[in-house]
Amino acid sequence: MLNSITTRALIACSSLAVVFTGLSARLVHLQVTEHSKYSLLAAENHAVKQVIHARRGAITDLNGLALAQNEPVKTALADASLIKDIPAVAALLAGPLEMTEEELLAKLRRTTYSARERRLVPVRYIVLKKDVPEAKATEIALAMMAAKHRGIYFEQDSIRVYPNGEMLCHVLGFTNHLSTGVEGIEAMMNGYLAGRDGFRYSERDRKDREIVQFRGQERAARDGCDVRLTIDMGLQTIVESEMDAAVKEFRPKMATCILMRPTGEIVAMANRPHFNLNQQEGIVADDPRRVNRAIADQVEPGSTFKIVPAAAALNLKLVTPETEIFCENGSFRYGGRRLRDSHPNGTLSVSQILVKSSNIGAAKLAIQMGDQRFFEYIRRFGFGERTGVNLPGEKSGIVHPPHLWSKISITRMPMGHEVAATPLQVATAMAVIANGGRLMVPQIVHSVVDDQGTIVQTFPPVEVRRVVSEAVANQVRSALIDVVGKNGTAKGAQVKGFKVAGKTGTAQKIGPNGSYNEGKYVVSFAGFLPAENPELIGIVLLDEAHTKPGLNYGGLVAAPVFARIMERAARYLNLQPTEPEEALDPKVLGGAKVTLTNAGHVRD
Repeated sequence: MLNSITTRALIACSSLAVVFTGLSARLVHLQVTEHSKYSLLAAENHAVKQVIHARRGAITDLNGLALAQNEPVKTALADASLIKDIPAVAALLAGPLEMTEEELLAKLRRTTYSARERRLVPVRYIVLKKDVPEAKATEIALAMMAAKHRGIYFEQDSIRVYPNGEMLCHVLGFTNHLSTGVEGIEAMMNGYLAGRDGFRYSERDRKDREIVQFRGQERAARDGCDVRLTIDMGLQTIVESEMDAAVKEFRPKMATCILMRPTGEIVAMANRPHFNLNQQEGIVADDPRRVNRAIADQVEPGSTFKIVPAAAALNLKLVTPETEIFCENGSFRYGGRRLRDSHPNGTLSVSQILVKSSNIGAAKLAIQMGDQRFFEYIRRFGFGERTGVNLPGEKSGIVHPPHLWSKISITRMPMGHEVAATPLQVATAMAVIANGGRLMVPQIVHSVVDDQGTIVQTFPPVEVRRVVSEAVANQVRSALIDVVGKNGTAKGAQVKGFKVAGKTGTAQKIGPNGSYNEGKYVVSFAGFLPAENPELIGIVLLDEAHTKPGLNYGGLVAAPVFARIMERAARYLNLQPTEPEEALDPKVLGGAKVTLTNAGHVRD
């Protein structure tokens, strides 16, 4: 009997020993051998990597007015592993998130394969919707709490907004869904604006609440820098409103206006057509409304280009402003082809060639220089190369080297044919005359400031090269003042109380077959004010303006628009008048007197 009891006791003790030994071995296996594996699984179940989004820098005008800024929103996220009743949660979220239940169910039921668990598991980080207003996020959170649902949370985010809508759309550009700049300043300065996102590892309890004391590795976000432009929104508003008026009056295919300082700072830039930066639906990649035509359209500049042969011949000392050139009474045969002036001229001085806009006079100046020297001065004025403005998409224009010229190129290029230039190139060339002979890099970014208010980088005026002497620039300037005088082609550019200098341009458009299209013109006026001490250089250009027959000329269409812009700009800048105000001629049409030749054409 005793042996039986002893045997049973030994068996029981042995069994218990075996069981506890097995349990101990299992505990050792789990806590030592498999420690890394199960620590990682525990971290996967409770640890969360939270992205700390960096604030994208703002874009402001010269005076600190916001042009592009961030508006706080939330991103709605889901951890499907915590959701017990997916259909109920989908039904609760559908209304506030403005999504269908089917869309939400498809997202919430997503699974991923877990190599450690060797099975499909619910996805723990699901983006349900971005750009949720903060008030709506609070409403959803309260509704989830009331219904005792878990698994829905929100991350702080922001959206890019443009307070001025359509204004400056081509300069500012916009961002994509990843908050990366796509066009304009947003793209060009993205490295400064974007900043750097941070992150934080934290643990959450079974009710999805963060356990702050177990917060792990963390890297703070570095907010993006603010970019301050050279744009002055007071001047930009003037340009935009006058461009709208010009488009309404002339219904052009395209229109552009640029205002800049003699040292290169762009203070206003506008194009038509344009679009609203806050309403980009339907604006596809190749939409013509997205093109910044001020830097991307390459057109023949027409007679605005005549400043190049005049300044070049003067700088080479081949002529003086008073040197007389016989202009063949309006008809000149060269290279087997005939070149005509819109109005017959006999002998004109070099200055009068600009005032009367004589094609023949400009051609004879270029002939005196010869192909190579004329070509070199075209390039010295910046034509045929990008200006270097801090905007994407700039074109270089077209200037063929002399070995590709035809026999008559030397007579056509001086009047702005057989070359192509962007409006910004023409304005920059006009700035050479305004600032005393220096080619400047157009600047549109003034400075970059970090989130602490420290200036990171500035963009001071940059001189590319001296093009002509200051004396020659002043001589050409005097002639350009007369262009806007009573005997010039741009009376419509006159501004009461100020002397204005400038040059008209009327370029016939080239068709698909390479020949010029009758009745289709690009008209322009480029000039500066006050002429004696320039504050602003401007160009106004309209493509295929609708006018009465015989009136589609730069002096009649673009010059009056320029005058209206400059008159308002002078008041805005509080420029003091330098000339006595005289009443305009009552016969002036739109600010420009119509002068007909025997052939019925308007002299430009």
